[in-house]
Amino acid sequence: MISVDKSLLLYIESAKRLDLLDPLSHFRDRFHLPKTDSGEPFIYFCGNSLGLQPNTASQFINEELDAWKQYGVDGHFHAKRPWMPYHEFLTQYSAEIVGALEKEVVVMNSLSVNLHLLMTSFYRPEGKKTKIIIENNAFPSDRYAVQSQLKLHGNHPNNDLIILQPNDGAIITTDGILDCFEHHGDEIAMVLIGGVNYYSGQAFDMEAITTKAHTYNCVVGFDLAHGAGNLKLDLHDWGVDFAAWCGYKYLNGGPGAPSGVFIHERHLGKTDIPRFEGWWGHDKSTRFAMPDEFIPMETAEAWQLSNPPIMAMAPLLASLEIFHEAGMENLVAKSIQLTDYLEKLILSQLTDKIEIITPPSAINRGCQLSLRMINPIDNIMDKLNDVGIIADWREPDVIRIAPVPLYNTFVDCFQFVVLLKNILNA
Repeated sequence: MISVDKSLLLYIESAKRLDLLDPLSHFRDRFHLPKTDSGEPFIYFCGNSLGLQPNTASQFINEELDAWKQYGVDGHFHAKRPWMPYHEFLTQYSAEIVGALEKEVVVMNSLSVNLHLLMTSFYRPEGKKTKIIIENNAFPSDRYAVQSQLKLHGNHPNNDLIILQPNDGAIITTDGILDCFEHHGDEIAMVLIGGVNYYSGQAFDMEAITTKAHTYNCVVGFDLAHGAGNLKLDLHDWGVDFAAWCGYKYLNGGPGAPSGVFIHERHLGKTDIPRFEGWWGHDKSTRFAMPDEFIPMETAEAWQLSNPPIMAMAPLLASLEIFHEAGMENLVAKSIQLTDYLEKLILSQLTDKIEIITPPSAINRGCQLSLRMINPIDNIMDKLNDVGIIADWREPDVIRIAPVPLYNTFVDCFQFVVLLKNILNA
């Protein structure tokens, strides 16, 4: 039985009331929650690492297996969702999630592969403009990717890399980022920042960064692994040059799910942009004529190299249909309310044990909170798991939690704080 401090009684009542009033609460039943040994669902706060399985995912996969069994190669045309245009079934929903025109979006490959494909097109150093900006504590894959691109062009992997440093605790302020362009804009060729930093949970002002960078003729890209399906994005209107995101975190597409790509319409149909090219990016009307000359599609699909992985896309499509039904504006509104509630509860009960390093303002974060343990204890993740919590640990002392609006509840938030408090006070 959970031991509840009297000071928490008001919080549990408010949590129950908020769940009753939540217009999105029914979406929780559309996902499979892992179960404890006693058969109760875990408090699953790890959707920022791997989202839960939609309960239609197996149906979508089985439909493709059945089509393969029934039709063989003709499944490309006669399956319930024909395989030839399969990636197109994800386009509208992906565009809705990132605030793009449909022609600016395509789902293909995996995230790091797509980042390299995009940087092949958009990192074009010239003269003194050779440098790339990333943020401190960028996900290692991003750092490895930009450093390898620098080396590929004969530039220095450290001297030509500008790393934005925190100037307010763990936070890199927008003013600090914009000031970097004031001092180095003439040297910067490209920006590649995580829209939401994986470690701190800070969401960057992508519109302000893009606007400022463009005044210095810098190309702007974002890794939205922790942004897509988490924040309200308007990539087209913000004027972002390119972006990529994975499908397995907030988008619930399953382990290793395909990645999404955004390329602003002003770059589409251009012949002067370098690009790795493959058959699936060729103009659809003449693709099967097998011409020797590559004719690119007039959309982001021109960056495709190969035909889509149907079995991998099927569970992602199942999830994207749920996002379409719920609506990103509604999900973000609940996310703000849910995360604010959890933050206030932590601050009221655990300030002597926990420091929240994620920005306190809703405009500077999504649903992730990064909790720095003031006095780390051994095996904290095992202890959390033992009491029915699945969260995430980042060295040396940070617990990452993500109350995801599609399937987490206010009562989840309440129970998490009570259980964590009991562990820390034991």
